[in-house]
Amino acid sequence: MKTNFKKIAIFSSVNNKKILHISNQIEEIVKNLGLELFQPASSKTTKIKSIKSFSDKYIVKNADLLIAIGGDGTLLSSARDYGSKGVPILGVNLGKLGFLNDIAPEELTSSLKEVLQGKFKKDERFFLLASIENKEFLGVALNEIVIHSGSVAKMIDYNLRLENDFVYSQRADGLIVSTPTGSTAYSLSGNGPIIHPYVKSIAIIPMFPHSLNARSLIVEETTNIKVTVKGKAFLSIDGHKNLNIKRNSEIEIKKADSILTLIHPENHNFYSACRTKLGWSKTLDHK
Repeated sequence: MKTNFKKIAIFSSVNNKKILHISNQIEEIVKNLGLELFQPASSKTTKIKSIKSFSDKYIVKNADLLIAIGGDGTLLSSARDYGSKGVPILGVNLGKLGFLNDIAPEELTSSLKEVLQGKFKKDERFFLLASIENKEFLGVALNEIVIHSGSVAKMIDYNLRLENDFVYSQRADGLIVSTPTGSTAYSLSGNGPIIHPYVKSIAIIPMFPHSLNARSLIVEETTNIKVTVKGKAFLSIDGHKNLNIKRNSEIEIKKADSILTLIHPENHNFYSACRTKLGWSKTLDHK
């Protein structure tokens, strides 16, 4: 991965005055450092005519770094389209939680300058790949793949196999298969464990199971996961796609070959992010 970022792309999936203000600020910082700035034609920042727009193919081939402006949804979108194809991503957080987007708007000038001058941390994350019967490719997920009934208070029956070993038959609202990146996303709402990003694992979390004995499973990141759904169900990929799954289909979930490289400021710390965004230690008065 390049440590000298000379060609910078900016991207946002949202269009509002705040996004455009941040984009203008980034343009000023990048150009003052003598670097090149452009944007994908699909970005909502294209109202800024002074920044050249190019195709996604051009961005993937030429960008040394992509700056994603918005919430985690924006970063997930840019991770699928650009990060999975080898473009490093830096996030500017305009959302609520923003576990993936590090830089706050008020810290943009100082933090971005440091990163562009070579002072940063590199963080590699893996994707999950979903397919049916090991044939039809469904997509890749940075956070999680969810199998669900598609209806409120309606359960589905499914079988779980890990590396061809039968694990259990389950009746539940669904099943969450999460990366460590996704452990602070939807998995957290399902009472799944928080997993440090450097722990190479996959979490399997039943959603409202019809059993008092059902618990989350943590398996190696290389584990091949197969779920056979006995009835009609749906499959969601990072909350982006919602695909109809036919009765008795076998869904295969495994680690994808592609890797996402996240760029963090040097002062980034996972536990600090948890304290800030999840309210850890909030009730304690430290003197």
